[in-house]
Amino acid sequence: MTTDSASPAWVKSSYSNNGGSCVEWAPSRAASTGIVPVRDSKNPCGPVLTVPAAAFASFVTGVKTGEFRTV
Repeated sequence: MTTDSASPAWVKSSYSNNGGSCVEWAPSRAASTGIVPVRDSKNPCGPVLTVPAAAFASFVTGVKTGEFRTV
């Protein structure tokens, strides 16, 4: 987790639903550092997870292909 004081531009995931499961990420920070910041949009002052860009890309691919669907 990080508490970076420079606030990046946050984008809500298109896979977030209106039921409160909202995830945001900062693509501009990812492009400039190779690290993807991710946070809960309901708690913008809360902790930020930082993930290597390659790992985040693998995760997004898994989401898009349904690898993480629940039964």
